[in-house]
Amino acid sequence: MRYADAGVDISRADRAKQRIRHLARRTFTPGVLNDIGAFGALFQLDRKRWKDPVLVASADGVGTKLKVAFAMGVHSTVGVDIVNHCVNDILTQGAEPLFFLDYLALGKLEPAVVEQIIEGMAGACKHAGCALIGGETAEMPDFYPPGEYDLAGFILGAVERDQILNGSAVRAGDVLLALPSSGLHTNGYSLARKLVFELAGLKLDTYVAELQNKVGAELLRPHRSYLPALREMLRRGWISALAHITGGGITGNLPRVLPRNVQARVELGSWPVLPVFRWLAHLGEIDAAEMLRTFNLGVGMILVVPPKHLRVVEAYLKRRREKFFAIGRIEPGKPRVVYSGQLPL
Repeated sequence: MRYADAGVDISRADRAKQRIRHLARRTFTPGVLNDIGAFGALFQLDRKRWKDPVLVASADGVGTKLKVAFAMGVHSTVGVDIVNHCVNDILTQGAEPLFFLDYLALGKLEPAVVEQIIEGMAGACKHAGCALIGGETAEMPDFYPPGEYDLAGFILGAVERDQILNGSAVRAGDVLLALPSSGLHTNGYSLARKLVFELAGLKLDTYVAELQNKVGAELLRPHRSYLPALREMLRRGWISALAHITGGGITGNLPRVLPRNVQARVELGSWPVLPVFRWLAHLGEIDAAEMLRTFNLGVGMILVVPPKHLRVVEAYLKRRREKFFAIGRIEPGKPRVVYSGQLPL
């Protein structure tokens, strides 16, 4: 017998990895010291660029959004999702991305599918100035059903020690500014899929008037990267803290950047809830508290801004034509989110 008789085709994998190598090379930055294919990836920090760097690492997965990609036969957007999610996570500590690695495991290695995924990742890495430096592509027959795979990402970034965001600079009186999300990003898909496909019985190509879009296309909207909007403001020290609104929503994520002596007062109705969230809430008759701790509801990143920097931050965002919304303030209390007003669902 051969390995291929057990479902693992090394020759096919080698052909796919040649294409991966070609796509990854497009993302290489001067710090990359070796090519794709070695046992380990080598990267050297630019000593002229960094004075006292601290490394910031993170790992994440795309989650059950992959189920939508499988059904749609569209795989490039989940590649974008995993990179942008990881970039945003380390951004909350003030870090800029240096390099990215991926883990892709499939039941059967389909070169066209792998190429789509890597194309998405490479494009997102290139946009972030982040090198796709390596990873693992594993063919695992009998472990994953035909046509399915899992995708995870690992990122390393750097921040100057005196520019680390860790919540210690947050003070009562700071203002909360929200940057909008592009949709569900990569969270809440287990509930969303149950509502859409099981409860409502809709198909991927069903057009929904409230969304002005087909269901599949709406659910595959890529996770937005906030690096372009925030990079310069972080370098100038205008921001006290950042909260990436992922699983857990505003309720679960904003307290992660608050010190022990303050709370966040968030005014419901101060930002436009995206139509997809209002639609999902109606499908499942979901109450406001559950929506707030499950979905981002149209807020992808929250900036905590000192009053002395508020005008310059708002002016900067306006110059960049970035949408933003003042959604609340920091006030004395315990590290939690306190809501005022009513959620417009």
